[in-house]
This record gives sequence, C-alpha cells and structure tokens, in this order.
Amino acid sequence: MHDERVYDPKHIAANRDLWNAWTQLHLDSDFYAVDSFKAGQTTLKSVEREALGDVSGQTMLHLQCHFGLDTLSWAREGALVTGVDFSEDAIATAQKLSVELAIPATFVASNVYDLPEVLDETFDIVFTSYGVLPWLPDLDRWAHVVAHFLKPAGMFYIVEFHPFLETLDEEGEHFAYPYFGMQQPLRFEEVGSYASDSDFVGTSYEWTHPLGQVVTALLEAGLTLEYLREFPFSTYAYPPYLVQIAPDRYGWPAARPTLPLIYAIKATGA
Repeated sequence: MHDERVYDPKHIAANRDLWNAWTQLHLDSDFYAVDSFKAGQTTLKSVEREALGDVSGQTMLHLQCHFGLDTLSWAREGALVTGVDFSEDAIATAQKLSVELAIPATFVASNVYDLPEVLDETFDIVFTSYGVLPWLPDLDRWAHVVAHFLKPAGMFYIVEFHPFLETLDEEGEHFAYPYFGMQQPLRFEEVGSYASDSDFVGTSYEWTHPLGQVVTALLEAGLTLEYLREFPFSTYAYPPYLVQIAPDRYGWPAARPTLPLIYAIKATGA
C-alpha cells in the first residue's frame, strides 16, 4: 500500500506559520504549564514512560517536538535527546529553555521529510507523540525517515490520538470527518488553539490516516512490529467532552459506549 496523495507545499508552509504563531500562545498557556515544568514537573505521561522504561544513556530522536517540553523531560530521564520540529519559533524557544534550565538537548529546525538531508546520525530510540500524524501528508515517506534514523534493532515508539476519534464532531456525538484519507487535506479556521483561548485566527491543513495505513507504512519501511495497543482513555483532557477518571486518564462519559481514544505502536528497526 502506498500513499499517492499529492500535497501542495503551501499547505506545509501555512501549517508552519500556524505553529510559529501558536508557540508563544502555548508558552503562556495553562495547558503547557511551563512554570511547573521549570520547577521540575515532567510533561511525560505514564503510557510512554512505562513503554520506554529506563532510557538512561540512550540516544533518542524526538520527531515533531514543538517547543521541547517532552524532549527536555526525556533528557531529565537520562536520555541523550535530539528534538526536531518544522517551526523555527518553537525550536528557538526549546533551545532557550534548554540553556535556561541547564538541561542538555539538541534541537533541529526541519520538516520531518527533509531531516535526512540535515541530520547525519542514528538513534537507539525514535519517539513521537500526541497529535503529530495529521500534520503529515505522506506516511510512507514518514515511515522511511523513521527507519533511516533507527540503529539496527533500535526502538520506534508512537502514542497518538486514535483516528476514529478524529472522525467525530466537537461534541463527540456525530460523525463529521472521514476516517479514510482524501486527496485533499481538511482545512480548518483556527481560533486560538487547542491549548489557548485567544482571538488569534489562523488556517490549518490536516490529513487523515487510518490505523491500518500507519502500521502498513512502518512495515513496508522495514520495521518489525512489536505491538499495537488501543486504549479507551486519553492522557489529556482532549477532546473536551471527556471526563477525568484517574491521574492522566480521561474517558468517555458513563452514558456513552467505550470507544478507542489513543493508540500506541512499538516497533524495532532492521
């Protein structure tokens, strides 16, 4: 299976502009709680911490790292981390935080697809999480980038919002968006952001990727699947209609059926 969608570079440029603008909004937001992070709080969730275990001394590539809080949290866990994001403002912010907090980490401003032209290294772990895949038009190229940067028998891990969830409307009650991908991306007018109430208005372009496409892309890139797990909870209060059921756990209201909210894939390189 190959993803034959053709995308307009203007879509990627518009998304980069959006994330540049969002960086400052998110830096000041309660959602990201930067002051708590500076005081020593990790931003990592138990799902990924338990899956990766002890990362001390291991090299890690964090794809689509935004302004680096998870990247720096992994560094606090002892990993030797390189964070990558296409937003120049986000990477500049991450670099400042790294220096300010004396947490060693490397940050690279790059589109995921262009990264092999920019970074000449392989890693014990390639990691990415929560809301990353809808910003990528071509999963085959993405999976080959993942494989390119993995050491032999290195670990790839992704935890992501379930694509079924992304088909629902803002109340989670009706189907509103396609499960299977379309030739053209979905276009949204963003008011504020998922993390910040603001009068900022921007445009996003997002691509849908069914779960089978994600797995198949990784397999065709040469990775060996260790597991695919689906979870009936989210680790964030997203979407907003979810209710908290435990620390770092948000689920469907009791009257609704239990449906998947996030999934995780662990795989190894060739």
